[in-house]
Amino acid sequence: MPTSPSDLAVVDLAVVGAGPAGLAGAVAAADLGLGVTVLDAGERPGGQFYRHPAPGLRAARPEALHHDWEAFATRASRLEAHCRAGRVTHLAAHHVWTVVRDAATGEWLLHAVASGPGGEEAPAMVRARAVLLATGAYERQLPFPGWTLPGVVGAGGAQAMLKSGLVLPGRRVVVAGSGPLLLAVAASLAAAGATVPAVVEASAYTSYARELPALVRNPGKLGEGALYGGGLLRHRVRLLTRHAVTAAHGTDRVEAVTVSRLDRDWRPVAGSERRMPCDALAVGHGLVPQLELATGLGCATRRAPDGTLALDLDPAQRTSVPGIWAAGETGGIGGAQLALTEGELAASAIAYELHGTPRPRRAAALVRRRARLRRFADAMAAAHLPGDGWTGWLDDATLVCRCEEVPAGRIREAVADLGAHDARSVKLLTRAGMGWCQGRMCGPAVACLAGGGPAEDRRPLSCPVELGRLAQLPPSVS
Repeated sequence: MPTSPSDLAVVDLAVVGAGPAGLAGAVAAADLGLGVTVLDAGERPGGQFYRHPAPGLRAARPEALHHDWEAFATRASRLEAHCRAGRVTHLAAHHVWTVVRDAATGEWLLHAVASGPGGEEAPAMVRARAVLLATGAYERQLPFPGWTLPGVVGAGGAQAMLKSGLVLPGRRVVVAGSGPLLLAVAASLAAAGATVPAVVEASAYTSYARELPALVRNPGKLGEGALYGGGLLRHRVRLLTRHAVTAAHGTDRVEAVTVSRLDRDWRPVAGSERRMPCDALAVGHGLVPQLELATGLGCATRRAPDGTLALDLDPAQRTSVPGIWAAGETGGIGGAQLALTEGELAASAIAYELHGTPRPRRAAALVRRRARLRRFADAMAAAHLPGDGWTGWLDDATLVCRCEEVPAGRIREAVADLGAHDARSVKLLTRAGMGWCQGRMCGPAVACLAGGGPAEDRRPLSCPVELGRLAQLPPSVS
């Protein structure tokens, strides 16, 4: 460790994450005069949503793969200007693994591992008066027989391959799962030259009709949906609602998938199966807020309409822990526009609380915009809530935890014969969720098979850290 915590300069605000929410929050906070440090696992700002090709790929029009690129480009340019002026420090390739309060000063210490260009790692530490968590989300995966075959990738992963590497996961790609991301992924893949035989959506879009007021108040979102729909029509992509990929087939790589019609609870309808040839499957069932740092701090959560856990935030984007704010997907999956809005609102609230800075004139408009977008997000989330019957896709041999190779049969045995009643007890009995990904991939599925909902995952470290890093911590921190 190059320095002790007491030697560190104190910044007003540490922002964790440089996706839409973190980027907007950092820029707005610097605009309001705060000293800001941004710590982000990525090498460039933008997060997953605004992921773009490395300069070495010389992409002529990186904006062609993004919706609302200008919103990102404007803020990224302002971030660079603030960095040059010394108002913002951008620490790229920094993985924050814990946040702790200094009991003596009340300030926050953020511990991170910094990755160098050659893969070397070094510890890093930031001291701040306030913290904005903008840690984003990761994909929710519901397993099915064959989902571990090469060529089966996450829907968001397929989009990331295209956006950052300009490559396709295959030439004939079935897009499946549930949620609005599927339409964007299918449209992008088709526009890039892939053949997309079908988008297989487990929910029915007629569910949106129950939330007509929220839809009408968001014409931009409807336009976005129409844009993707038009792209699918141009490329002759079929949309199969109330259907799911219930098995993938192949030897060395996926060669075909079984598509089944579903009932209202997502149970496969007997006799409806059909086989669809493909050389790749992009599949995802929505997104899960990434909350490890927040729950490790003790921030309160709530159950979101899509069945995931999200942070319980007040109108100023405060969490239940004083000094910790959050924005974007951590407060419930809502998309980039909502994340940008919440990031700005959090910045103005933090500036007011730290320095009494008057809120910007546009704050009232941002509050109204957040309310409108959040209502749409909640309607969208409810429409794509997975039905309990999806577990009917699994035979006992299907791997649920890929890291520890735990099949569905062993989890069912733990529940039926050994008394497991939640994801934690299943983990203790089977090791499901104890591998490298720490349950990010299998957690939602294990919780469902255990018969309970998602549970807060309180752990002191948000990602794997070498013991040597912990041993280097000064005694005052450890």
